[in-house]
Amino acid sequence: MQRFDNPDVILTDVMAGHAKWRAEKAALVCGDRRVTWRQFNQRINRVANGLIRLGLNKGDKVSMLMTNSIEMLEILFGTIKAGGVIVPLSSMVPGNSLARMISDSRSRFLFAAEHLRHEIDMYRPALTKIAPERTFTVGAAVDGWQAYDSFVASNEDTEPRIKMIYEDPFNIMYTSGTTGVPKGILHTHHNRFQFAAMFAIDFRIDSGARTIVPTSLYANGTWLTFLPTIFVGGTLIIMPEYDANIFLQQVQEEKCTHTFMVPTQFKMLLDHPELDRYDLGSMKIWLSAGSPFLKQDKDAVLEKFPGELVELWGLTEGVATTLKPEDMQAKTASIGIPPVGWDVGIIDENGDLLPRGEAGEIIGFSSFLMPEYFNLPDKTEEAIWRDEHGKTYLKTGDMGKLDEDGFLYILDRKKDMIISGGINIFASDIEEVLAKHPDVQDCTVIGIPHEKWGETPLALAIMYKGAMISEDELKAWLNGKVAKYQRVSGLVFKDDFPRNALGKVLKKELREAYGK
Repeated sequence: MQRFDNPDVILTDVMAGHAKWRAEKAALVCGDRRVTWRQFNQRINRVANGLIRLGLNKGDKVSMLMTNSIEMLEILFGTIKAGGVIVPLSSMVPGNSLARMISDSRSRFLFAAEHLRHEIDMYRPALTKIAPERTFTVGAAVDGWQAYDSFVASNEDTEPRIKMIYEDPFNIMYTSGTTGVPKGILHTHHNRFQFAAMFAIDFRIDSGARTIVPTSLYANGTWLTFLPTIFVGGTLIIMPEYDANIFLQQVQEEKCTHTFMVPTQFKMLLDHPELDRYDLGSMKIWLSAGSPFLKQDKDAVLEKFPGELVELWGLTEGVATTLKPEDMQAKTASIGIPPVGWDVGIIDENGDLLPRGEAGEIIGFSSFLMPEYFNLPDKTEEAIWRDEHGKTYLKTGDMGKLDEDGFLYILDRKKDMIISGGINIFASDIEEVLAKHPDVQDCTVIGIPHEKWGETPLALAIMYKGAMISEDELKAWLNGKVAKYQRVSGLVFKDDFPRNALGKVLKKELREAYGK
């Protein structure tokens, strides 16, 4: 008896469908450039066919050191369509770390933006798996690198016929390194298909979406809106870099409907002197993730911005909760509940589940939970928590608690928690108070060594221009408003904080300056 085939449909199959049925619709907008779905798919095919011609085998890794651009997405999806595994690299990482990631991923191809290739040039002799003919620069031609435009132009735009299944790897994404040595997080085609479909539903992204991208495309947080928009055949408005003025102009001119931003970017918009003169009425969903969103800033966004605010907490490994608009007022300080079919819980240091209201480490499960840390079986096993039925959850390393309604509250990173005299102090509690001072633009709290107590809280603050209060005066103000055990031993003014690609403060770097 004959039966119909039921093949796994992957993201690039969906995109080829958009090229057929939405051929002349804009897929990408970047500055003055507009690319239709037909043109986008043709360019992806040229990249894929070129990689295959140069010997890419199914499962081969392709590293990409790029900033936001149309070419970056061509390389990403061209790699996937050729059967490869994309390895997006952060432009904020130093060259020695980049080289280590490229080697660790076992990449056989490398694409780099011309203005970034110097970060890796001196380390190229050690990247023995990448032959010179498989190293490309995007932008101006450079000696020792193949020119990307020539490479693309030399290949056919026909559909490559590489059969992919859901369990095939899609990408390796390296952690930001906020808590130690970066780990390669492996996602499969199934993971990414589920990711795109679930968040398209959750954030109400449909084919009419015009999603503006002001954050780095190599960061997993950015994929929360960009990948669902690709999935449904919407339009991406790509910003090469974030600028509050340009962002507001583009939302108005392009009638953008969705975006993902980190809290610091929202803060820049709130502080913009001419915010009120821009028409942002097209916006439907503002998504925030990547770092804590202070309650007073959330309240200001809810008051001033049209559309709805959704806050997400999640890890690249594949665990997430969302705080939906209907819950935003009643549960403003929370970061929500898991989407349908997912789960989170709280465990103590012995791995036992804790009741609601008690603080501990967050564990989570989702339909796109990574299968493993790449080539790190011990790290993978360390991150696994199993329930009584053997179901695997991720131990997140984040500290939190669930309220009586099951809403999740983030307290701190496990490694960032301050233990002073045996008492657990969560920096977020102190930061929430300090941020309310009208002269404080941004702040963070870290633990530093103390002879008597082991650790003690230190507050660091970025002040608004023109602030007249002194460090000692602000410290006294803060200590007068927190619990006795939360009082900071010092308060220091800073011009800026070290941050990762999504604006999260790198507390480890701050602690190192104080010998911890």
